[in-house]
Order: sequence, then structure tokens, then C-alpha cells
Amino acid sequence: MNRPRNQQPTANPVIETCQLSRVYPMGSSEVQALRDVSLYIAEGEFVALMGSSGSGKSTLLHLLGCLDTPTAGSYLLEGQNVSQLSKDLRAEVRNRRIGFIFQTFNLLSRIPALDNVALPLLYRGRQQQVWERARTALEWVGLGERMHHRPNELSGGERQRVAIARAIVTEPTILLADEPTGNLDSRTGEEILGLLAQLNRKGSTILMVTHDAKIATHAHRTLHMQDGQILNGCVAQ
Repeated sequence: MNRPRNQQPTANPVIETCQLSRVYPMGSSEVQALRDVSLYIAEGEFVALMGSSGSGKSTLLHLLGCLDTPTAGSYLLEGQNVSQLSKDLRAEVRNRRIGFIFQTFNLLSRIPALDNVALPLLYRGRQQQVWERARTALEWVGLGERMHHRPNELSGGERQRVAIARAIVTEPTILLADEPTGNLDSRTGEEILGLLAQLNRKGSTILMVTHDAKIATHAHRTLHMQDGQILNGCVAQ
């Protein structure tokens, strides 16, 4: 937390991209959502990503989360080139190495919090200690007494805590948080940011998308996107 903002990180890279680009066909024309993005995020960093709507934040997050593949350039996740993996291999990488926290929570409404948190482990095919690990994650976010409630029985802040528990239950390499406080009041948002800070202190590498400069101050450094480019990113060495 004491490193000056935007200083080149020196620890081992978790995320390293080189000239990453993404072009989408749009009828007879093309839209270039990302333009030659070179980015370096070190192990244990907490990085905020800011930019206006249409700047490329969501596209970059989808690529880093292995939800999509780039048109050009490379993406190394912990040294492994995951740029052009098959759909099945990308799904395996997501399940084992990446945790997602969404603005809209993305919880299954018909099942209780405990089951929502256990799902990533069940998708992995892992049966041992699934429920114990899910309970531990919910207890860590302060929902030990609410784990059998369904999402519609929980407040917005509690639902986001469930989403955080689900993201960390697989012990991922990196957490990708897309506007994690966007649907919360300021007090609850601060509580969620406190949980993210705790996870970072425990060793999690976090990339958080936000439109709020005040929220971004909780990160080690802030990157700004415009027209599909990062204006102040750390170029991979």
C-alpha cells in the first residue's frame, strides 16, 4: 500500500499483455474496441481501471477474464500464454485461476447463498470439502448466519458479499471486480471495499473497474482508458 501510485511494479507479473487488440465486425464495417494494449499487473497489486462508457474497459476485462480471445497481441497469465486457448481450456482457466465480482451480483435466485458459493467448486467436479469451503468463505465475508437465505431475502450489500465469497472460494490467482460498488449505497460500498482491501492484504491480486475516482483511491494505482487504449499503463518488460 505504500508504493507511489502508477509506479512500475517490480514483483512477478500475474497479468502481462503485449499489444492486445480486439476488433468486432459490425455489419460491413469493423469496430476496434481495444488498440495495442500493453499492460503489466504484478502479484499482490490492487489496480483500479477507469474510463468513460465505450472506452474499452469491459472488452479488456472480458479478455483478461478469458471470456473472449484477442484479435491480435498476447496475454500471459502467470507466464502462460492464454491468448488463443480453446473455449473449453479458457473455461478451465477461469474456474481455477480467476474470480469474478460483478456489479449486478449474478447470483442464482432460486438457490440459497451457500449453494451459490459452492457452484464454482461443483462445476470443477470437486466433491471433497465443497460445503465446508463454501461455509468458510461465507463466514469470512460475515454471512455465517445468512448462508441459507436466497438472494431475494438478502440486502444488496449482503448479495455482493455472497458474490465475493463465490469469487474467492476457488482460491483464484486474480480477482476481477466490475463496478463492485455500483449498485450499493456509499456506506455499504465502503464495507465492500474494505473486504477487497483485506483480500489484497492476504495476497489476492485485484483489478477493479470503476467510474468513481474516489473509489479508485482504494487501489495501489489507477489506469485510465480512452478510445480502446490505456493512457498510463505499465508496459511489460
